[in-house]
Amino acid sequence: MKTASVTQRIDLHHHVFPPEYVTDLAQKGIDWTGGAGVPRWSLDHALETMEHHSIAAAVASAQPLVFWGDAKAAVRWARHSNEFLADIVRNDSAHFGGFASVPLPDVEAACREVAHAFDVLKLDGVLLATSCGPRYLGHPAYEELYQELNRRSAVAFVHPNTAPPGSDVPDYNIPNALVEFTFDTTRCIANLIYSGTLETYPNIRFIMPHAGGTAPFLSWRMGLGDHMPALKGKAPKGALHYLQRLYYDTALSASPAALASLTEAIPSSQIVFGSDFPFVAAHEIPVETTGLETSRFLDANTRRMIDRDNALQLFPRFASAV
Repeated sequence: MKTASVTQRIDLHHHVFPPEYVTDLAQKGIDWTGGAGVPRWSLDHALETMEHHSIAAAVASAQPLVFWGDAKAAVRWARHSNEFLADIVRNDSAHFGGFASVPLPDVEAACREVAHAFDVLKLDGVLLATSCGPRYLGHPAYEELYQELNRRSAVAFVHPNTAPPGSDVPDYNIPNALVEFTFDTTRCIANLIYSGTLETYPNIRFIMPHAGGTAPFLSWRMGLGDHMPALKGKAPKGALHYLQRLYYDTALSASPAALASLTEAIPSSQIVFGSDFPFVAAHEIPVETTGLETSRFLDANTRRMIDRDNALQLFPRFASAV
């Protein structure tokens, strides 16, 4: 059943799966889903799901992530994933946009891929993993990439790594998709703040997944770093300033507890709709949309901002779609 909505949503957490790459990782025995399993996906299924749930357009990112310990393979699969995504966007630009994969940890290759994605493929932004090996976003090794994204005022959609460093805990057998992704995202946000990356590169517009993990809940505690001289120098405006400058999607986060924390800490102008399709299956999306439509923390104007208006600030080309 189609969900009730006075506006058409723009989904900024939406995935496509390049079949050849999915097959390659399966042959190598790599579990890239964080324990969630590989969901059903096809372009027709995506369009049907969007239609049924009042999603007018989606800015998609390709999954799986491209780095699994082989830097050369990451370069190859980033280009493959971006060409695959660009074909979808080119053939149906009214319904789809795209975040380009970049092959970190090879920074030079990542910068080349950014140039190709924006200048040749005309994609809408970039996809960054929260971490790559032991390095989280904010690490100084990626400085050249930050400079390039800042120069382009790029929109960067951040996605949890399905093998984050913090998940390497003895006797911890809970799938990463249940809890670790949120902690991985929180560590990424904290490192972006206290590495000085958000202060130095203010033009990069980061979208954080899953309501920022636990960052909104921990915003006051994270702000204690404002009283530590070594950290204060990297984030002179205070942690809350940088937290409130990021964007946050609502994927898997439309529960009362998550929305209470998110809306208390983050301005409504910084919250965007995300479904996490197809990891969130088509029949599960109404849990997310109903959660937003019935939330006591969101008035009608705020829901409209989350559904579409905030996304249009980032991607104005979709105005005709909604």
